[in-house]
Amino acid sequence: MAAGERPATMRAVQYSGYGGGAAALKFVEIPVPSVKKDEVLVKVEAASINQSDLMTQKGMMRPFHPKFPFIPVNNVSGEIVEVGSAVREFKVGDKVVSKLDFWTAGGLAEYVATSDKLTVARPAGISAADAAGVPVAGLTALQALKAIGTKFDGSGTSGGADVLITAASSGVGTYAVQLAKLGNHRVTATCGARNLGLVAGLGADEVLDYKTPEGAALSSPSGKKYDYIVNISNKNKWSVFKPRLSSHGRVVDVAPNFGNFVASVVTLFSRTKKLSLVSLKMSKEDLGLLLELMREGKLRTVVDSRHPFEKAADAWARSLSGHATGKVIVEM
Repeated sequence: MAAGERPATMRAVQYSGYGGGAAALKFVEIPVPSVKKDEVLVKVEAASINQSDLMTQKGMMRPFHPKFPFIPVNNVSGEIVEVGSAVREFKVGDKVVSKLDFWTAGGLAEYVATSDKLTVARPAGISAADAAGVPVAGLTALQALKAIGTKFDGSGTSGGADVLITAASSGVGTYAVQLAKLGNHRVTATCGARNLGLVAGLGADEVLDYKTPEGAALSSPSGKKYDYIVNISNKNKWSVFKPRLSSHGRVVDVAPNFGNFVASVVTLFSRTKKLSLVSLKMSKEDLGLLLELMREGKLRTVVDSRHPFEKAADAWARSLSGHATGKVIVEM
């Protein structure tokens, strides 16, 4: 196929109902999507799986989402092969990264149509696999740290704060540790025993095995209190966070359970310790910053595993296992 040429059909992976895990994923041959005036058609080179993809299949938004049959996955990187009539920022042949619309997704396919507002250029020297890991996980980590005032040139009011990051070996966590260190924070992190060395290598000053008594209590080895806790695990509770905070400490929760949601309301107007929720927002500026940090060698994607498109179900199963370290990537 000539450069920029548009095929009639493509392979895609979809499921047709809630539940079923990896076994529910089926390959289909369907038409290549048409582009609207503000969209680009991307030939997918790599896609990454996020917890939100898995939760959608489990029925997180039941009965409103998704519309079946559904092609999952929201993070892709690839090459533009067609642009809509109103698109001015991109051209055919550009390498890009996109955080696809949550409601339509479509990333586990050979081609996907996506808005130019959800897409940024992929700098030279960054692989499709590394870039595909960034949008949801990287943006979540970045926005959580920006919520506590982090400036990545060291000029922020919270520069040099004592920060705890939970689930630090997860996709979000591996980015969060690196970004926190770029913000000059002193970082304590929790993870499983097998990942203690990895997380320390990402820059964490102290690393706790979450299965030990000290780790379960989020107790710093040096005995310090935390100015901020970035919570990435949905298993941690406000009752455990509160005694570990400094007098005006704050929890920023990106994966709240019901109890922490209640705590966010109860502590909303607290003058001392409080818990706040942070929800991911698509930002081309933020995504561009993350990719620029990667280009400069200041940030990297920790890849748990790479799977060929034909083995997409294996990638899904790996993500569902709960044992992935960093990002699970599907390569076309």
